[in-house]
Amino acid sequence: MKTVYDVQQLLKRFGTIVYIGNRIAELELMEDELRELHQTGCIDSDQYKTAVLLLRKEAGRLRGNRRVSSDE
Repeated sequence: MKTVYDVQQLLKRFGTIVYIGNRIAELELMEDELRELHQTGCIDSDQYKTAVLLLRKEAGRLRGNRRVSSDE
């Protein structure tokens, strides 16, 4: 798993498709879904940690871009 797309495909295997229209909110919801899958034993700890790290990295990147554009 190397991209947010890969995380989306993992969630899709369990019947979860997330689309809200707000990318940061989508990433947060995907993280919640991953947490539930991990707690129920559907995904292992390595998958969970890797996926959450990717989502948080992307959310941080988006939040950083928002701050830069609002400063202009």
